[in-house]
Amino acid sequence: MSESHGDTSQLDALPDRTTLSPGPAVLSTEEALRKRHTARARSASDRTRAACRAAGVEADPAAVIAVPTEAAAKAANALRLSADALAALAKGAPDPAADARQARNAAAASVLAAQIAQSHGAGALADAAYHAALKASQAAGTAAGRDGMGRSEALNAEAETAEAAAVAAAGAAGWR
Repeated sequence: MSESHGDTSQLDALPDRTTLSPGPAVLSTEEALRKRHTARARSASDRTRAACRAAGVEADPAAVIAVPTEAAAKAANALRLSADALAALAKGAPDPAADARQARNAAAASVLAAQIAQSHGAGALADAAYHAALKASQAAGTAAGRDGMGRSEALNAEAETAEAAAVAAAGAAGWR
């Protein structure tokens, strides 16, 4: 073996250190996951607001109470939960598990709003929109759960498909 300082054959045989460290590649994956979870959370939050409007329930921020019984208080709580989820997604470093939980929270809030809108508008379209919201919430919960932890491509894709179906069903019910 040569003692020459110009011989780089041993250096070429070493693994590329950039592939061993959790540098930008991991961050970009986590950022991409955050964008996906945020998009679902925003969509669910939009559905929450639309369902409340369709039900004719104006949510007064003062109506937020621990155990809501009236539609206005339930709507206020749903809107607050959606807003809290979006705020949590906007701060801190990306964390796929936590970000997926926030998307799940927004989807769960939209179920409450869909239930309120369903009770104000009878019919198959309102029922379908409520059931689609429920399925979207369940899919978001599965994506955020122990098996997915916000990182599973298959579970995230299922949650996105369910969210798209909920958006379509809400639109068909007139919840815009």
